[in-house]
Amino acid sequence: MTENVPDRPRTSTLGPHPVPDPRRQERPARSRGRRAPSPLAGECLRPLTRCQVEDLTPELGDLYAQTSGGDPCAWNRARSAFLQRLATDVRRPGFALLIAETTVSSGTTLLTGCAHGFPVRGDGPRWEGLDGYLPQHLLRVAASGRLFAISEILVGHQVRTQNQSRDWNLARRLQRRLLTDHAAALGVMLVNRGDVRMLEALRSWGWQYVLADVAEARGTPLWAPPCRVLVLR
Repeated sequence: MTENVPDRPRTSTLGPHPVPDPRRQERPARSRGRRAPSPLAGECLRPLTRCQVEDLTPELGDLYAQTSGGDPCAWNRARSAFLQRLATDVRRPGFALLIAETTVSSGTTLLTGCAHGFPVRGDGPRWEGLDGYLPQHLLRVAASGRLFAISEILVGHQVRTQNQSRDWNLARRLQRRLLTDHAAALGVMLVNRGDVRMLEALRSWGWQYVLADVAEARGTPLWAPPCRVLVLR
């Protein structure tokens, strides 16, 4: 994800050390925490229309299979389930899908990431199953038209495991762009409790758990709902 540029080798002088010129000011050493942006920050993000999504459906399915992990049999099942979810979401009002592309040295353009979602309205169709999870304060944000549900974020293994806190992390760029394009105050995501890999990735990209009720705030409830709600500010 980052270019590790080695420091220039230090040279030793055999003679006496030169006398420093008082007129010359030394530049402070660059902090290791402020490296230049990763080359991946140059990946192009662009939205697709519904027609473009339909045309690119096979490639989006392949991207999901590549990023979901598992054996080829698992890829096929995961790919099919993803495409079914996408076909449902693309019909929702306000649906938006972003893709990330990069051009390699051969001139070929590669699809490297994707994120999609839709606004959650207080007076219109909502995400199926989401209503039962949203606490009152999120319902109020939805009523104001500033809540955006992100259905999926598809990125490679390195994006999930390296430099997650960097602004140029591809997942962070995708989710931020979706919220910015739709003037959303908050993003919301519903994730299966058993999907530990996704939950950990989302937390590393800045998402926070929403405590659905007082019982959960005090500890693990006797009955835990199958999904967790996460929000992004």
